[in-house]
Amino acid sequence: MLGIHKIWRSYTLLEKRNIAFYIGGIMCYKFGIEFFNGSIIALAADRFGAAHAYTKLGAATGLNQAAQCVGAILIAPLIKSWPTRTVLAFGIFTFALMTTLLLVVDAGTGGHFKDPISKDPQYGSWPVDLIFLFWTLSGICYGMVELIRRVIPADIVGGKVHKLRPMDATVHIFYEIAGMSGAFASSSAIDRFGSNYSFFLTPVFFTLAGVIWLFVSTLSFRQDSIIDGELDQNGLAKVGPKGRTSAGYVAQVGRGISSFGESVWVGGKLIFLNRRFIWLLPSYAVALYLHRFLENILATTFANLVLVNPAWSQIIVGGSNFGELLGALAVLLLSNLVTTPLPWLRFDALALNLVWLLPFFSTIATPGDITWAVKAAACVLPISMGWAAGDVSLAAYIQSALTESNFSHPRVSALGAVMAFLYATYIIMNATLGSALGKVIDNEFNRTKSPYTAYLTVGGAQFSVACVVILLSTFVPVGACAFNPKVIGIVDISTEEPIRPTGNRLHLPQRNDDLSDDESVGVGGIKLEDRLRTQTTHSH
Repeated sequence: MLGIHKIWRSYTLLEKRNIAFYIGGIMCYKFGIEFFNGSIIALAADRFGAAHAYTKLGAATGLNQAAQCVGAILIAPLIKSWPTRTVLAFGIFTFALMTTLLLVVDAGTGGHFKDPISKDPQYGSWPVDLIFLFWTLSGICYGMVELIRRVIPADIVGGKVHKLRPMDATVHIFYEIAGMSGAFASSSAIDRFGSNYSFFLTPVFFTLAGVIWLFVSTLSFRQDSIIDGELDQNGLAKVGPKGRTSAGYVAQVGRGISSFGESVWVGGKLIFLNRRFIWLLPSYAVALYLHRFLENILATTFANLVLVNPAWSQIIVGGSNFGELLGALAVLLLSNLVTTPLPWLRFDALALNLVWLLPFFSTIATPGDITWAVKAAACVLPISMGWAAGDVSLAAYIQSALTESNFSHPRVSALGAVMAFLYATYIIMNATLGSALGKVIDNEFNRTKSPYTAYLTVGGAQFSVACVVILLSTFVPVGACAFNPKVIGIVDISTEEPIRPTGNRLHLPQRNDDLSDDESVGVGGIKLEDRLRTQTTHSH
């Protein structure tokens, strides 16, 4: 408690005020996004034709993820030219407008709240494939807000590491608390109002978040180096302020697209041509894909096809969010004992096998019994806990392994290149496998009227294969054979050419004797609070 009190006293009165407003806004934002995500997934699963519901659902979620990249590219030039809080508020107001658009279209074509007596949804007559358009537009706005909110913490405290660490850790905890609460609340809203109107609170919370963020001061700590670093980490190194005219903005967006494409290309070569780097592909991209597939597809199908109540998918997602919170806290509390990502990744891989419970549950669960949704949430909780702990730790390892190397490229950063490639890989997997495996669920359910067989393949078999692949990948780094290695090898790219095979020298990080015990490091010199900061940088 004395340490927390000391940290709190280190902030100025203005910084405390700005942190309070920022946390208030971020909680409203997360609460609103959980309402929208739960509702749009339930609406899509319900309105898409029964024969192709989950094929289209998988394609729509993949398209939404791709649109987030577009949103980041579109908003990047603005944060170089305008106050961050203003751009952040603009982004969330635009997001509120996009979510309102769907409500207006449904109401204008005859839609109503769920009938209180029959409990039947009252959808409008709009073409159901418009969901692809609405979800894509919302994904663009989502990408805008997610990029901006990574920059503003450094604005608030001026990039001072000893202040950023506890601030980001605190924001992360409140963010997950709001996410868990929003998921559970949206389940009740879907059940009561219907999936076409259950997110009517989303524009309200988004608008409230934007208003709260406008109370953040026009910050004097705004530094181009901080913003440049955040853009580099997203593969947008070329974006720069070339003027505020329309033509200038279009040119900057074009440079952003070019920069992201080049980052993906360079990142792919960095990963595939460095033998000790390739293990990041299954440990990061595959694990992220499985996490999203679990929440978006498996949770939705279990609630719809087994429990016959789409609202209860959010109970399962709420359990997942609670698991993520526990994972982040576990990394925080055990940072001195678990200093590398490998133990967390191995726990994550083993926890994936809990998905085998879903086909078993599908044969014995009683439709309409909410206790089975709670049991499914309890199974998902350790999976998400392992994923979150591994993601927090692994993101820090990627950052430390690359930012401390001698890599040099005239246009892109090593960290931005690798993260862009890993995220692009995740998007491709999510779009292709999500749609293909959704089709498997559709075909099996249409044939047998039960998702049991589909769960055996797209659930148990897929996740067990991934378990083996991720486990094997954790033994690739130097020093990884130990159960809980203290350090693992870092790639030292010591040549100007990033892809030259002769630059694959490996070394173990050395302890800096100048560091005090309080500053002892974990993976590659990155402390836990930095891992939490990196997690908020690359999270959903």
